[in-house]
Amino acid sequence: MSSPTRRALPNAITLGRLVLAVAFFIMLARLDRTADADEVAFEGFWAGICFAVAAATDLLDGYLARRWNVVTTFGRLMDPLVDKVLVLGGFVFLASAGFSGPAAEGTVGSGVTALMVVLILVREFLVTGIRSYAESQGMAFGADLGGKIKMVVQSFCVPWCVFVATRAAPSDFLVMTRDVTVNATLAITLLSGVSYLVRAFKLPILVDGGAHR
Repeated sequence: MSSPTRRALPNAITLGRLVLAVAFFIMLARLDRTADADEVAFEGFWAGICFAVAAATDLLDGYLARRWNVVTTFGRLMDPLVDKVLVLGGFVFLASAGFSGPAAEGTVGSGVTALMVVLILVREFLVTGIRSYAESQGMAFGADLGGKIKMVVQSFCVPWCVFVATRAAPSDFLVMTRDVTVNATLAITLLSGVSYLVRAFKLPILVDGGAHR
């Protein structure tokens, strides 16, 4: 495999994830939970598969970039951005009127609330702003372990909530698992945000900058 191909492939996979994210959003936008139960379950299943495939590519592009030592500025910026588009877009849909509550007899909602989405958005915007500022000053500020765990948990939460919300009569176990997953996702997301803030306050550019004001 040629060197130019190796440099291009991880970024192509990242852009492919963006295409899958758009496809996932279209599937959710077209999904009518008041329609035939079997049809809704079918569409919800494939929407979840689309999301899972998109999330899996996040592991692949990063692995290839590191293995081939072809990490680029474009990839370092676009990879987390596309991740946020995929995950945050999913949560926004799950908190919308079409998914947040029962749609027909026996159905339940996604379990995701508008407040949860707002808190997650605040965390993501805050961390992105800190990372952008740090890297503009020439300092690396990549994802830590907490951020990676957060992404894994969120990537499970979104398709699971879609799955439960598109079942005609989900069992108590499915609903309980949904609730545990949603609450764990919110807690881990906020805790990882605190971890990033602690790291940020230790950066020389922030410490020194504050000292000269």
